[in-house]
Amino acid sequence: MRKAKPKRRILLPDPRFHDVEVTRFVNNLMHDGKKSVAFSIFYDAIDRVGERMKEEGMTPLDVWRKALENVTPQVEVKSRRVGGATFQVPMEVRPERKVSLAMKNLIQYARKRNGQRMSEKLAAEILAAYNSEGGAFRRKEDIHKMAEANKAFAHFRF
Repeated sequence: MRKAKPKRRILLPDPRFHDVEVTRFVNNLMHDGKKSVAFSIFYDAIDRVGERMKEEGMTPLDVWRKALENVTPQVEVKSRRVGGATFQVPMEVRPERKVSLAMKNLIQYARKRNGQRMSEKLAAEILAAYNSEGGAFRRKEDIHKMAEANKAFAHFRF
């Protein structure tokens, strides 16, 4: 590389849970720099999850973490061109990218859901992911199936 690697920005923890991972999720959720709106959507969704999971005995933040863990992909396929042919090569996902993909998939499939408000849709997607179902979980399963189907090309790893 010609340039030096950029320094990682330090994220401040969120005001309610004092968790850096929540801030990272809210940053992914945010549109047009409206962070306070994104925070209110996230907190409202977490409150809705808490109402629905009252009898479980878990905190809503733990449910959210478990949901993220359930939609985190372990492997993915990357295109690799070898001798004029393009192969889908399965590769392990870096830890930073795992978290990023999980958050982005959860938010993407929450946006696609039917519902009135984003907080309702996000809460529904979090609960679905917690129960190992929903769009984001299906996406992870599809990625894993694709990697499994193409494991014959694993020797092309770079």
